[in-house]
Amino acid sequence: MMNNFYKFLDNDELLEQFSKKIVDILENEISKKGSATLLVSGGNTPKALFDKLSNINISWDKVKIGLCDERWIDTKEKDSNENLVKTHLIKNYAKEAKFISMYLENISIQEAQKKCTQIYKEELYPFDIVILGMGEDGHTASLFPNNIKLEEAFDLNSDGLCIFMTPCSAPYDRMSLNLKAILSARNIFLHIEGKKKLKVYNEALENNDRFNTPIISVLKQEMKDIEVFYYE
Repeated sequence: MMNNFYKFLDNDELLEQFSKKIVDILENEISKKGSATLLVSGGNTPKALFDKLSNINISWDKVKIGLCDERWIDTKEKDSNENLVKTHLIKNYAKEAKFISMYLENISIQEAQKKCTQIYKEELYPFDIVILGMGEDGHTASLFPNNIKLEEAFDLNSDGLCIFMTPCSAPYDRMSLNLKAILSARNIFLHIEGKKKLKVYNEALENNDRFNTPIISVLKQEMKDIEVFYYE
């Protein structure tokens, strides 16, 4: 399938165009079926986008928001993706949205994998929008390079939507959407910025080793188009 690549030299213009695209989809889904789902990623890149979206007046009370991945730490910790999303997105107009937590208290991450899938199936699935990020090591969500669980994460016949990962090169255990869950979304976006990530993205398009560069599993598949929003 196609990767539609949109390059912006002005981040304000990217935010304007990207937020409009997201809002149009949400409003269309709300119009069609009365509700919409939006799954987002953490990190520094989407903070400005979240702030922008929070100030757009739509029927946020009909939107459910979830995460593509989460660190297995208390949601009050600064490294929690839930904390980031609640700080930058679930405010202003968007405070009316319902947030579905990926982190579960008082349960090990191993035990939580099936429970997380159950919650996501009940509350968020099917996904209308998934917004992915990408690390300079080529990871996306919490699908990290050369991880022992990647084969399971890439299994499109999996019954689950969530998978726990222990990264070799990053702190904290993580819960993540698996590839089947990501590719099930009606609309898939990749949001990246900076020349280093552009280099990783371009190299991924020339490579086929998805275990070494997991973003390849999303960019080079035959199921869904991917829309890439990039700011130089």
